[in-house]
Amino acid sequence: MSVIRTRAAGGLSVAFRPRAVAAGAACLLVALVAGVYAIGSGEYPMSPGDVVRTLTGQGNPYDLTVINELRLPRVVTALLVGAALALGGAIFQAVVRNPLGSPDVLGFTNGATTGALVGLTVAGGGATALAGGAVIGGIVTGLLVYGLAWRQGVHGYRLVLVGIGMAAILTGVNGYLLTRAQLTEASEAVLWMTGSLNGRSWSNAVPLLAVMAVLVPVVLLGCARGLRMMEMGDDAAYALGVRVERVRVTLLASAVLLVSLAAAAAGPVAFVALTAPQLARRLTRAPGPNLLSSMCMGSALLVAADLAGQRLFGGHELPVGVITGVLGGGYLVWLLATERRAGRI
Repeated sequence: MSVIRTRAAGGLSVAFRPRAVAAGAACLLVALVAGVYAIGSGEYPMSPGDVVRTLTGQGNPYDLTVINELRLPRVVTALLVGAALALGGAIFQAVVRNPLGSPDVLGFTNGATTGALVGLTVAGGGATALAGGAVIGGIVTGLLVYGLAWRQGVHGYRLVLVGIGMAAILTGVNGYLLTRAQLTEASEAVLWMTGSLNGRSWSNAVPLLAVMAVLVPVVLLGCARGLRMMEMGDDAAYALGVRVERVRVTLLASAVLLVSLAAAAAGPVAFVALTAPQLARRLTRAPGPNLLSSMCMGSALLVAADLAGQRLFGGHELPVGVITGVLGGGYLVWLLATERRAGRI
């Protein structure tokens, strides 16, 4: 694999990896094509050409209403949630230096679920209480895990152990909260916990987009180099001038916010944060966390999974979390088997 390095003004070094760029572009293309197809399918079908013309403002008023008010918000939410989960998962896996390090395993998704259930059962429910509870729950869980794992710094092994323990505790708490809920509240909570994009509007997509507009540049421009150095170990990163703990705190805070806001927008969609970074790394065959490629892969996975849930089961629509759970669970079994054969677990 060829690597082209250019030296810009001020000593900035840029590595260009053609395979990584091609893989990321291919994933992004798949996501966009699946999104166009999803927008055009349904009870009022539209050809891809009609969809593109309408998106560029050349469609008739009825097509504009159908797309802009009903279908486009769902696809945009899927793209953003997939990218946010994948970026959060890539950060966690790089920080703990473990392919199993994802929000699903470390308890952050469970924390967001706990917060959402509290908002649903205590605050009286509603979309605002549920989304706000998910964000607060994810942030509080992140603070608890970080605080409990701290001992003259936070290391990946302790973070994984504390996160797994926190996930187990919160699973029990979530079960208890469901038993305390009214029947209608419990039904709504179970549907949300599955992970679904049905009925999503711009009010779900815009907050996540606004936060990602801030956090993605912080991660990619401010912390990506430090994260690559930290994958070689804290001592090596310190020797290369990286302020390890500051970078780690910034990355973990960004990842927790991304995962929490993604859960607020679409529910705790399972396994995207685990599988997308791994698949991206296998496609690019590049060292490092592959943050951009992971984001493109996450968007492609979630849009394709949502489209499959809508179209492959006749008149019955499956929530996107069911599709990602089945596929991601199979991938997790394969990953564990591979790690065991390699002698790493």
